[in-house]
Amino acid sequence: MEASTSATLLWTGAVVALGLGYWFVCMMGAAEVKGKRAAELKMGSITRGDVHARYSQYWSFFRRPKELSASATAAANVPNIINTYYDLITDITEWGWGQSIHFSPAVPARSHRDATRLHEERVADLLSLRPQHRVLDVGCGVGGPMRAIAARSGAHIVGITINQYQVGRARAHNRKAGLDGRCEVVCGNFLEMPFEDASFDAAYSIEATCHAPHLEDVYGEIFRALKPGGMYVTYEWVTTPLYRADDAGHVETVHGIERGSALPGIRAQEDIGRTARKVGFEVVEERDLALPPAGPWWVRLKMGRLAYWRNHILLSVLTFLRIAPRGVVEVHDMLYETAIHLTRGGETGIFTPMHMILCRKPLLAAARDGAGN
Repeated sequence: MEASTSATLLWTGAVVALGLGYWFVCMMGAAEVKGKRAAELKMGSITRGDVHARYSQYWSFFRRPKELSASATAAANVPNIINTYYDLITDITEWGWGQSIHFSPAVPARSHRDATRLHEERVADLLSLRPQHRVLDVGCGVGGPMRAIAARSGAHIVGITINQYQVGRARAHNRKAGLDGRCEVVCGNFLEMPFEDASFDAAYSIEATCHAPHLEDVYGEIFRALKPGGMYVTYEWVTTPLYRADDAGHVETVHGIERGSALPGIRAQEDIGRTARKVGFEVVEERDLALPPAGPWWVRLKMGRLAYWRNHILLSVLTFLRIAPRGVVEVHDMLYETAIHLTRGGETGIFTPMHMILCRKPLLAAARDGAGN
């Protein structure tokens, strides 16, 4: 009788374990919504055996982000390291976050997904996009914003990302959404874009140009690619006037955001408009979209220790079973720690990821910069 009871308990435990395993691996992060399931996590184009080493390389490079913009040699290596960063995090962020890898203000009585879509559609409205427009998406990632903006406006969107794995993911999502005829994705460095002068009617970037060692370089490229009179809107990661460089807590929060987000250095809010004007743009509007009455953008990050340990254990099991590559747990933990710093930045008000600036390329720019030749 005792042996029979033990066997029953053993089988019951096994069934429960298998059921939990199925739910964790196959149900968490449903692909229809997010694009990735836990069992499908890869590290971009990095071979399985190299993931841990490439993660260590990334972490060592961004240990002291502020030094990167001061060193020409280090700044030249930033594009390669950012490519590595997106190889490491793309699948994890799709699984845990979705296809739009950016923040948005919380909207009362609306889901995170709806709030994200509204934040993206604001770009189409600010640029007054129409079906006849050809629009540049600078740093498009896996194309979540691109698809929302194309669906709202009917415009033809051309996205550029430095990461070839993201190009493949974006193209697959575009086909699945039936938008591959209006959404095009190319692989390239937004500091040296493979587009002709004055070839776009409008442009936008959503939390992407913060990766540039020098903001004027990417703004200058966007200016070059726009037609005279073309509009550009961007959501930038910046420190606010509440940030104090002599406050150790503020400094650690900002450095934590930089280290875990592949940022050469977060810029001050007042630098954005100044840089846009420096490359030739007219600034039409500038404001922080995170300020009240907008809801807190960081609320999605506060998943708590229970959710962290759930994901940590799941990824550890997948790594042990060799379903996920060695190093995925470390990348997940890095992103979790970064989320803590981002939350602190939002709660203290010293950081915002959505400083919006709307710019116009002057109609006379063609004569001034030679774009009309």
